[in-house]
Amino acid sequence: MIFLVNGKANGEVLKLDEPLSFWGGVDPQTGEITDLRHPQGGMSVKGKILMMPFGRGSSSGSSVIAEGIRSGSGPAGIIMMEADEIIALGAIAADEIYGKAMPLIVVEKTEYETYSTGDQIAISDDGITLI
Repeated sequence: MIFLVNGKANGEVLKLDEPLSFWGGVDPQTGEITDLRHPQGGMSVKGKILMMPFGRGSSSGSSVIAEGIRSGSGPAGIIMMEADEIIALGAIAADEIYGKAMPLIVVEKTEYETYSTGDQIAISDDGITLI
């Protein structure tokens, strides 16, 4: 497990079936997934521990992530199998500019497969635990 951005969070898992582009794919004011082609379109990332295997473009997505964290409509944390610099940049910017940390973690596939949508988990300095 690698913390790309440190932080603590509790919440319900929303495990995406496909990667998500935050730019044009998530409303930064509501947290709703607005990409109608996405399997979880219409669902909200707000306050969730978002899980996706990796990110999907656009470099402008970091601003959407940072704004979502600032406004409280973003995920409480993100868990991925592959590091994504765009998502990390958004989380780092929100922490640096707004003082709001959202943990971003990269885990191995075996750990990733442990969790499902609806699970309640906690992210801390010690890692991820079911609650």
